[in-house]
Amino acid sequence: MSRPILIDFFATWCGPCKMQTPIIEDLKKRLGDAVEIKTIDVDHHMDLAGKYQIQVVPTLIIEKDGSVVHKLEGVTDAKRLEELLRPLI
Repeated sequence: MSRPILIDFFATWCGPCKMQTPIIEDLKKRLGDAVEIKTIDVDHHMDLAGKYQIQVVPTLIIEKDGSVVHKLEGVTDAKRLEELLRPLI
């Protein structure tokens, strides 16, 4: 069984993205290796930003078995992320 993947699309110039980073780090401590976490700078990976139709940063994508399960735009708190990820673990 595959792990869910949390993809954090961000930009270095984005203020809200800087607020999202410690939330993701806290989530990583809580969930450990049960979830794969990737961070993608939209300015350096425009191809991936296009593939996932990223219009806003930060945007968080939750994938399971190669399919997008959730797409969250804007800063999302750790409690909400954990609620979405736990059932997928």
